[in-house]
Amino acid sequence: MDGTVRQRLAAELDEIRAAGLWKAERVLEGPQGAAVAVGGRSVLNFCANNYLGLSDDPRVVAAAHAALDRWGYGMSSVRFICGTQTIHTELEERLTRFLGTEATILYGSCFDANGGLFETILGAEDG
Repeated sequence: MDGTVRQRLAAELDEIRAAGLWKAERVLEGPQGAAVAVGGRSVLNFCANNYLGLSDDPRVVAAAHAALDRWGYGMSSVRFICGTQTIHTELEERLTRFLGTEATILYGSCFDANGGLFETILGAEDG
């Protein structure tokens, strides 16, 4: 990398740090829960998607083990190509009945769900 480019990038990163906008990765040293171990100390976890505290619930872990035994690990593709399995559609059908909605679509992450929603309902005129 050219020295000038490296200097410009370093200066920009310094500005980001000085503005308090630098995002450092927090490495968790154990399972997700209301409290997590970070940097050798226990802290309350207000920033995860584990709202119900089920990430390390023994029942969920056991069900995950059973699903791994039956289905293997991962979908091996995005859903619209060849990643949808009957376990997905069965859960969507059960959630639809439970919620009383017309249909349910599962997404692998909140990021994907937001993309699926906002890319569908917003157009260039909404910019």
